[in-house]
Amino acid sequence: MEVARVGIVGDFDAGYEIHHTSDRALAQLGLRPQWVASSEVSAQRPEERLAGYAGLLIAPASRPYRSIAGVHAAIRFARERGVPLVGT
Repeated sequence: MEVARVGIVGDFDAGYEIHHTSDRALAQLGLRPQWVASSEVSAQRPEERLAGYAGLLIAPASRPYRSIAGVHAAIRFARERGVPLVGT
């Protein structure tokens, strides 16, 4: 059985314990977290970077995001396509 991938949209910072905790929490649920930098999500074509994820988490403690437009595009992508989304 394939493990579902969850995209964590935000800007990973190894100095933030909450980022490591997010990874561990998703892994404990049997999910495979993958970080997606906010600047990697195109406002015009978010599906190019976000397709294939079973769900999205908008990363906690990533403020300010490098690209707030990328974060908004990820939220819109999830909303319009029925992709599960958790924002903190």
